[in-house]
Amino acid sequence: MNRLLFFLVISAIGLSAVNAQEQSIKWLSFEEAAAIAEKGTSKKFFIDVYTDWCGWCKKMDKETFNDPKVKAYMLKNYHMVKLDAEQSEPITYKGETYELVGSGRSTYHELAYALTQGNLSYPTVVFMTERFEVLSPLAGFYPADPFLQIATYFGDSLYETMTWQDYEATLNPTD
Repeated sequence: MNRLLFFLVISAIGLSAVNAQEQSIKWLSFEEAAAIAEKGTSKKFFIDVYTDWCGWCKKMDKETFNDPKVKAYMLKNYHMVKLDAEQSEPITYKGETYELVGSGRSTYHELAYALTQGNLSYPTVVFMTERFEVLSPLAGFYPADPFLQIATYFGDSLYETMTWQDYEATLNPTD
């Protein structure tokens, strides 16, 4: 009997590990995402614009993106992309090459500047359509629940039929 119980516990742990692994985020590069968009996709795109030194970026990775509800929703509805706002490698997209500019503490990647619409605050996330068109950049750290509400607004295309204020009113109805 003890062997059977041991086997069942080990099996359950193994299945949990497989399930957790299935739910891990495979972050794409910008180039990989652009290639997916070019081929056509039914999922929207989500770009996390970060820097290596950004503490709030790390906190968002650890707390927000790893939240089980956030992770499940994002994996189902978005291609997820990481873009280092200070990467030295140039990126060519639609015939234009974006590069690292500036020097010292004032460096930034031109693509990060373009995607964030000039708001180089970190973290900034960018929600994009299935055709790789910017819907909205959003600067700052967001805990899991508020982030999921925002991701749902864009992911479920609610922005097409209601304003953010109207959507927000559905989340917190007043009596």
